[in-house]
Amino acid sequence: MDEELGEEAGPQQEYPRQWEADVVLSDGGTVHMRPIVPADKDKLIAFHGRLSDRTRYYRYFGPYPRMPERDVRRFTQVDYVNRVALVALLGDDIVAVGRFDRLGEQKSAEVAFVVEDAHQARGLGSILLEHLAAAAQERGLRRFVAEVLAENSKMVRVFRDAGYQVSRAMEEGVVHLEFDIDPTEESVAVARAREQAAEARSVHNLLRPRSVAVIGASTDHRKIGHAVLTNLLTADFTGPVYPVNPEHRSVRGVRSYASVLDIPDEVDLAVVAIPAASVNEVLDDCLAKGVKTLVIVSSGFSETGPQGREVEREMVRAARVHGMRVVGPNALGVVNPDPEFRLNASLAPQLPGRGRTGFFCQSGALGVAILETATERGLGLSTFVSAGNRADLSGNDLLQYWQTDPATDVVLLYLESFGNPRKFGRLARRLARSKPVVVVKSGRNSVRAGLAATTVEIDETSVQALFEQSGVIRVESVAQMFDTALLLAHQPLPQGDRVSIVGNSSALGMIAADVAQAQGLQLAHEPVDVGAAAGPDEFAAAVRDAALRSDVDALVTVFAPPVAVPGTAYARALREALHEADATRSKPVVTTFLAAEGVPDELKVPGPDGTTGKGSVPSYPSPERSVLALARVTRYAKWRAAPKGHFVRPDVDAEQARSLVEQWLAEGVAELGDERTVRLLGCYGIDVVPFRKVGDVDAAVAAAEELGYPVALKSTSAKLRHRNDLVGVRLDLGSPEAVRAAYADVRRVSGVDDVYVQRMAGRGTSCVIDLLDDPSFGTLVSFGLSGVASELLGDKAYRALPLTDVDVATLVRAPRAAPLLVGYRGVEPADLSALEDLVLRVATLAEDLPEVRQLALQPVLASPTGAAVTGARVSLGESPAVLDTGPRRLR
Repeated sequence: MDEELGEEAGPQQEYPRQWEADVVLSDGGTVHMRPIVPADKDKLIAFHGRLSDRTRYYRYFGPYPRMPERDVRRFTQVDYVNRVALVALLGDDIVAVGRFDRLGEQKSAEVAFVVEDAHQARGLGSILLEHLAAAAQERGLRRFVAEVLAENSKMVRVFRDAGYQVSRAMEEGVVHLEFDIDPTEESVAVARAREQAAEARSVHNLLRPRSVAVIGASTDHRKIGHAVLTNLLTADFTGPVYPVNPEHRSVRGVRSYASVLDIPDEVDLAVVAIPAASVNEVLDDCLAKGVKTLVIVSSGFSETGPQGREVEREMVRAARVHGMRVVGPNALGVVNPDPEFRLNASLAPQLPGRGRTGFFCQSGALGVAILETATERGLGLSTFVSAGNRADLSGNDLLQYWQTDPATDVVLLYLESFGNPRKFGRLARRLARSKPVVVVKSGRNSVRAGLAATTVEIDETSVQALFEQSGVIRVESVAQMFDTALLLAHQPLPQGDRVSIVGNSSALGMIAADVAQAQGLQLAHEPVDVGAAAGPDEFAAAVRDAALRSDVDALVTVFAPPVAVPGTAYARALREALHEADATRSKPVVTTFLAAEGVPDELKVPGPDGTTGKGSVPSYPSPERSVLALARVTRYAKWRAAPKGHFVRPDVDAEQARSLVEQWLAEGVAELGDERTVRLLGCYGIDVVPFRKVGDVDAAVAAAEELGYPVALKSTSAKLRHRNDLVGVRLDLGSPEAVRAAYADVRRVSGVDDVYVQRMAGRGTSCVIDLLDDPSFGTLVSFGLSGVASELLGDKAYRALPLTDVDVATLVRAPRAAPLLVGYRGVEPADLSALEDLVLRVATLAEDLPEVRQLALQPVLASPTGAAVTGARVSLGESPAVLDTGPRRLR
């Protein structure tokens, strides 16, 4: 990298390491992308030699059979500013090259790329274009031009389908293309759709392999290599299983091989159960064999400390450059009960029953317990992944897969930490619109060592805002997760919050009613008690009547078994009554039946494949647990039924704001003074009520005369200005005498000569809008009402960027004190639309200018005539590296 450049290159710039990236291709494989360096000379020549004559002709407009030395220097020696080239590496080989060259002094560059024949149609062209565009923007370029032979339809399609506004012209068989490279809504949508398809495909390769190799399969019953092989064979995996053990001819009666390379057939999935120090040795063999995914159950990586963490990072780097995704290390493994595969590539001894629920967790020990609990509770799984240290493949990848997996209806996650929380929010929000996502989030105060290397810290406030905004159902324990999942898996979502309670015990009915009302559910009528002596028919009739009522959205049944009649008779009667009322299609039903946990046989409705299907009624050990599960699902159904919202952009002067911020940062400004704050906010249409800062009483009177009476006088001391007792503020000053008296009072309290004189805003409810900076997650917008009680109770609501119009409307109504804004006790309601517009403008500013590290509008006076900003504070800082921005790349 420090070699001298050729004569055609500009001055050498520092190697842009930030452009390096691992990326997932459309077939689920991976490559490593990085800027070219002079040492790539031999690789580039070999790459060129592997291109077909047709590919060379398309790229160079001629046969170009050999690359002259001068061209080799020109292609490999670039300045990383005006001439940039990126290479995609698979193993030690270059498989694609993309470059751009600035056109003179313009903000345009000519772009071109070429992909090796064997790797075409894997999405490399579109990924190169994304990364080149991002690099060009970083270097101040705004436009790409390209010359493509008209017959090269595939290349024309790469540009056309990227989502940019492309202009094209044809001349003498050459298509001339031009387009701005600033991301557009369409280009971002295209990139994210491709990201979803590629990452989903990589998980598809993991969970649906046609063959599995166990590297480290052992004859020793005490070793994990023996356990994995045993579990694969016991589950009756439908494809071939290949033990890899150089010391034995067979393991568990199955012929073994000394190396993966010795296996005569293809290998899709390799389970690695060898010591950590030896893992890298098998990667070259797996690449040569064409293995798509590794599941590493071995321990001894980042959970052991810094040295193990570096071994883990190096292993993941090597696996990705070899084209493979990695589950683990220190993973329990992966499970797919689908009869087409019957895959148990894990340390869990039993294959769970098949269902329509996907499960992801990180802890191996917890994973075993989860699988056992799922079996005990009668909750079948579609797929299961326990990712251990989560060095590569994570819960976000599984969300991408489950989004389009027809076999999965419900998603369960046990998360100890986040690798990319912003991406999680984006994916979970999209997925939850069609499939419920239930999450246990542990690790509030600490993260286990194995996850520390791939974890970013995120404040609990941010976590809660992330879940609420994404429609995620958050629970506190695995037991609550299964309670909720059983209902989601077998019953429909409620259409509203009106609940009917029917049972044969008044005590149980009252418990259910109390919990329902405490959770915000509405009782459609008083609980129905048929009495302890009622027979199955009478019990069933009461259930049927309740299910048929038009004012009932969900049904809770509570049952205490009588002595004389078997409980099974009541269960059958309950199932038949619900079937007759056709309730299971539109009204969820939960029951506390014989204190059974799960789905009793008598309440099961078989699915098409014979497993427990839709319409089966879940039973809970207590009325409290059944109603709590119903309440969670009802809140989710309400979120899902609400409008999605749109990303609305108000009319702002973003260019001027960007110019100001860059100028101030260059000058070393961190805290913006009053004048700069007003200028910056003005770019976003946020007007501060006019004010003047003065240093003596005469100037205060003059300022009041200029602004117009009445005025307010405020101390410049931050400690006094926002105190709720207004000790540093004097309001409604209507004369010079009042201003003089107020100045003397404030001067005596603060001990400071300077004061603010501000035109008096209309009376209104005092609110606060500010930005909360989470360095790993991004920016949250918060809203609350001012006041001692609100501050003491932390009565603020939060939403993560970017905000839709629905997010904004929800935010200003979310604090518990928000009824004060909408006419509480007969007070005239505030203009909420003006308040929403103000929040939207703050959110837009935060999205456009990540260098704004702190912003607070306080107080904002919300009144029937608008929302008046009477105080503002802004500070700047270095823009954080927000995850989930820029071109597609793996964490």
